[in-house]
Amino acid sequence: MPRALVIVDIQQDYFPGGAHPLHEPEAAAAAAGGLLQAFRDAGAPVVHVRHVWDAPDAVFMRPGTPGIEIHPAVAPREGEPVIDKQAPNAFLGTALERTLRDASAGSIVVCGMMTSMCVDATVRAGADLGFEVAVAHDACAAPALEFGGIQVPAPSVHAAFLAALADGYAAVAGAADLARA
Repeated sequence: MPRALVIVDIQQDYFPGGAHPLHEPEAAAAAAGGLLQAFRDAGAPVVHVRHVWDAPDAVFMRPGTPGIEIHPAVAPREGEPVIDKQAPNAFLGTALERTLRDASAGSIVVCGMMTSMCVDATVRAGADLGFEVAVAHDACAAPALEFGGIQVPAPSVHAAFLAALADGYAAVAGAADLARA
């Protein structure tokens, strides 16, 4: 069964000048771009996922804004599916599962933004649906968070979520290693 690449929400709003910039999104996008090229070179399936926050109170990923656009480092080519989603889990209410099953993908490599939200939700859902899942840790980016008056720096958020995913949901490795696998 082929392995497919699922690129989650690497969109302009997460970069400097966007409505919700993350920690070091450029490095993550560059790693994701390398992984994307490796999948293309191998003729493996690639699926792009784009978050669309179409609500009156949306603060980013709003339709009709430049921030909703997929970053050029991972821009889709003609024929590569782009799936719009409205929830953190890219499988929820979308054609992602059907697209992967139609490609006969039994395993997926996930990269994208945000590690702590959409990447996490998509990886867990993919595992629950029976896919063998891997995450390219250096091709993901996270925000700083706050809980109970405790400030959690973005690198700690990123590491904590990846550690949790590696503890039963996914293999977690670097993009270059996953590209060679």
